[in-house]
Amino acid sequence: MKSPVNFALVICIAVLGAIIVSLMDVSSPALSFAVGAILSGLACLYLPLPNFIQPEQGPSTSTPSSEKEEESPQSKTLYVGNLPYRANENDVRTLFSEHGEVFAVRLMKDKRTGKRRGFGFVVMAAGHADDAINALNNNVYGERTLKVREANEPKKQANS
Repeated sequence: MKSPVNFALVICIAVLGAIIVSLMDVSSPALSFAVGAILSGLACLYLPLPNFIQPEQGPSTSTPSSEKEEESPQSKTLYVGNLPYRANENDVRTLFSEHGEVFAVRLMKDKRTGKRRGFGFVVMAAGHADDAINALNNNVYGERTLKVREANEPKKQANS
């Protein structure tokens, strides 16, 4: 069993099956138990369970449109474009940390060559993200004019 909730659910089904078995007039106890288990399983499947018996929900694969996978309501993801190719994650983290708390920095690289592509994403505290956008957008960094804005939600690819 994965959790005590699942174990409790199995016990409830067994007890419900035993009650059904005792009410039935069938000569074979094995047959009556099987019928009771099937009926109690169907009852559990079609009747709503109380909140304390329902199995725990794992992490969902789909995210609501208002919530991104990597960010909570306390953070925002910023797109940073036109970065110098020699800039690394630490350089970008240092630049943005002057304007607020930085949680993560991801600079995109070409899959084939491994060279940086000149843009990336910075996840930072939501309260400081607008300050960083205002301070760094169209600002010169490493002889290049940065483009900083709030990142769009990633596009989902259909694999069908």
